[in-house]
Amino acid sequence: MDNCDEFDTTGTKTAEHQEDEEIVARHQSSPLSTELAVLVSDEGQQDQTNQEMEENPVDQRRNSVTKCLCNLYKDNSFLVLLLLAILVAYAYPPLGAKYLAPKITATWIAVVIIFFFSGIKLKSEELSKALQRFRFNMFVQLYNFFAVSSVVYGISKLMHHLGALDVSLADGLVISTSVPITINMVLVLTTSSDGDEAAAIFNAAFGNLVGVFLSPALILMYLGVKGSVDVGDVFYKLILRVVLPIAIGQIFHKYSPRTVSFVNSHKVEFNKFQEYCLVFIVYTVFCRTFSEEIDTSIGNVFIMIGLVFFLLIIMMAFAWFLLRLLFPDQPRLQVMGLYGCTHKSVAMGIPLINAIYEDSPSVGFYTLPLLVWHPMQLIIGSFLAPHLRNFVKRKEEQSTGPLQDGASGENET
Repeated sequence: MDNCDEFDTTGTKTAEHQEDEEIVARHQSSPLSTELAVLVSDEGQQDQTNQEMEENPVDQRRNSVTKCLCNLYKDNSFLVLLLLAILVAYAYPPLGAKYLAPKITATWIAVVIIFFFSGIKLKSEELSKALQRFRFNMFVQLYNFFAVSSVVYGISKLMHHLGALDVSLADGLVISTSVPITINMVLVLTTSSDGDEAAAIFNAAFGNLVGVFLSPALILMYLGVKGSVDVGDVFYKLILRVVLPIAIGQIFHKYSPRTVSFVNSHKVEFNKFQEYCLVFIVYTVFCRTFSEEIDTSIGNVFIMIGLVFFLLIIMMAFAWFLLRLLFPDQPRLQVMGLYGCTHKSVAMGIPLINAIYEDSPSVGFYTLPLLVWHPMQLIIGSFLAPHLRNFVKRKEEQSTGPLQDGASGENET
């Protein structure tokens, strides 16, 4: 009897033990327990990460600085490369002035490549729109080529006469304002400011085609024949280096859709390639400049930078006044004209300057004002873009407001 009672007690204890294990197992497999376990694990990992970050503040700062520099280069790669090219040219001028054969690689190969791809991408079919807005397009081109360059010519000569600016930088200012309108920048800024995109495309295309012939003529008209510059030889080389590559590119643009499609599908890569060609030209130009003895001080360079900012602001303000006066009810054209009247092309200007003054020791200082004008117009344009966008919106609301009020009044009647 006692044995039976003992057996029953043991069996009862065993059953209770099994039941407790099942309860524990169910509790551990419940969703709530799983979430708690995940939270505890995450907290542990976060604590470990925080400890690592606290333990490695130097690595954290290094990563932050590296990320900041990468973003800076990504947003301003062209300007960064230009500065590096000038610094490298200053460090060892003979490399780009002699050993890299700049008269072949820079003045021929790089220039031909730039204008060939410009010819492929140039939308010459937009030129048919000239008759639609002849008055506006003529105003933009005349202001960009003649008004800006003539004002800059007078002020630069005055600054040189007063002894505030060296002759090479004064001539460089005139040269930089004799080149045509930009293509990409004026279109991007016009679009971001809600300006007239079609007008931007036409004026950029037309200005660059005309600029091939007009820019050298303006430069030689303002500055005359300097040193060993042979006018006939200059135009002969311009035809071979500029006109012919653009013409061949236009033939591909018109008769080879597959080539155009390939270039457009790899637009970023081809733009970068052209950018590197421009940087290489600038590098060899400054190598030749630094290899010669040029009497230009750093103070004169800073005066030139301030003068570029002043001239750009003045010419943009005067252009805006004339645009508001001549085209009062067309805010989108006014916005496009503001950019188109004053923007100058590095892509067209540097090869042209290099082709005209390839043997001049001052060619670097002829190029420098354009390299300053280019980012300055981007900075000012980027600042003005949101204000101009609000201007266009406000003007269009004012022009459509009375019509809408009248229409609503008629409906109520």
